[in-house]
This record gives sequence, C-alpha cells and structure tokens, in this order.
Amino acid sequence: MQQFPTTRSPVLNDPFGFVVIDKPAGLTSHNCVSRLRRWYGLRRVGHGGTLDPAVTGVLPIALGPATRLLPYLPGDKTYRGVIQLGTRTNSDDLEGDILATESWPSLDTGALERALQPFRGAIQQRPPQVSAVHVNGERAHSRARRGEVMDLPARSVTIHHLTLLDWDPASGRLGLEVHCSSGTYIRSLARDLGDALGCGGCLAQLRRTQALGFNETQAHALPDHPGPDDTPPTPLSPLVALTHLPRRQLNGAEQDDWRCGRRLTMPPHDNSSTGEAVVVCNDDGSIAGIGHREAEAQLRPKVVFNAAG
Repeated sequence: MQQFPTTRSPVLNDPFGFVVIDKPAGLTSHNCVSRLRRWYGLRRVGHGGTLDPAVTGVLPIALGPATRLLPYLPGDKTYRGVIQLGTRTNSDDLEGDILATESWPSLDTGALERALQPFRGAIQQRPPQVSAVHVNGERAHSRARRGEVMDLPARSVTIHHLTLLDWDPASGRLGLEVHCSSGTYIRSLARDLGDALGCGGCLAQLRRTQALGFNETQAHALPDHPGPDDTPPTPLSPLVALTHLPRRQLNGAEQDDWRCGRRLTMPPHDNSSTGEAVVVCNDDGSIAGIGHREAEAQLRPKVVFNAAG
C-alpha cells in the first residue's frame, strides 16, 4: 500500500486526518461521531456518508480540519446486501412495517441476471419513503413516521457494477454486491427488483464495504466505552482518498505564498476545466490544502491548512 507523509496539523499534536470505523448495527452515524469526539478529545469531527442504524460497515470519519475535505472525497460506494423477495414494507427494508407478502416466482440464476440487467448503468430511482430526502424543508423520514405517504420524484443515479452473489429459491433471498454513485438507495433497488418480478421485495441485510475512497480493510472496530488503556487509531492521511484529483507540489518558496492565500500557477492539462479541484502538497509530500483552477493557468487557494495570519 502506498505510504503518505504525516499531514502537518494546524494545531500542534491535534489529531488530523481520517479514521475508518466499522459501524456496528444499532448505532446511528451520529452516535459514532459522538463516540470518536470523546475518544480523541475533539469537538470538530464529521462523517462522510450516513448509514442507517441497521446497516454495518465502512464509515469514514474526519478529524479536526480534515472535515473541510469531505466535499472533495469520491462519492462512489460499494455494498454487499441481501434482498428478500415476496415482502413489501413501508421502509423498503425489514426494519419497517410489512405491507404485503406473496410468493415469489420460480427463478434460476439466469432469470435473475436478466431481471437485474435493467438496473445496471445510469437509471432513474425513487427514494424510499423513509429517507433523508428533503420534502418542503423537512426530511422525508420525519413525515413518513407521521403516517404521510409522499410522491417522491425519481432521481438519476448510476450503478456501475451489480453482481449476483447467491440465490436461495427456498427462502426467496438473493445476495448482491453493488458499486454505485452517491445518492443510490439499495433499499430502492430491492423494492424495484421485487416489483419487476411481480412479487415485491425489500432489503434484508446490508453492509458497506467501500465509501469515499476508503475500504473495509482500513476499518477499526468501535469500542463501546473506550477506556484510558484504549489507544485511538492513528488517523490516515487525507491523501489516501484523494488520488482521483490532480496534484500540485509546492517548492519551498511557494509554501509561504500558499499559506498566505496567494494564487499559484498551474498549466492546464487536456481534460482540465475551470473550477476543477486540485490537491496541493507541501515539499515533503504532505497535504497543504485544496485549490481551484481559474483561467490563465491560475490556481486559487480554497482550503488552506496551516494558514499564515
């Protein structure tokens, strides 16, 4: 694995970077953030990519000023899940109230593959009723819990890879691996696949294995009550997850200019565009911040760590 230099912390000895948590079932993403806030003794902690309480797996958490980098991380995510055919619920998963049950059709793996094919690539997907989508300034899940039924518009999402892992005709359960764009709901995929098969469906289990450039091999278990003998994980450099962005290395003379917020020069490349985000690194390879491309080969500081003044 590529090694990255330690980032210069804006506050001496202040934790800075990303910690990947293997979120257990039963906790909200906010619960995990609160626990890490106490563990590291930091107020400024944020997570990338909310997980429902029942969902386990990769939850990247930013420490200190690294929270400013969350918008620049890659949005694609990967999940392994189990879909239950023949069951419809009000939340599109088994955590919700069951609305209807019926028998699923006799299917072999070939028939399932054909049923899955329309869900690959760019698709239109309607979010679940119990979701974080805003409806007239309020989260859909809040309105759904009051008994409201909303007509949520479909949104464009992309399912890059959709792999059938296993199929149990006796239980009506199939396992999937899904690599998808930000904003994709696996619960909606379960519902829509069930509708396409004419029997209904919902999500039975879900685990996220990759998110925002981090994967489950980097994840740490979350202690229930971290004690004085429990050393928190060493944060990962943000550069681990920013490999998708172009990079600009500073020389020694440029570092002071960058810290003072002065523009730098950066010649465009074939696919560059105005507004493109660029990772800026110190001469030792550690992250110095994020710049945005401007016209005339200029790079404007947007996120500056260790700013002067």
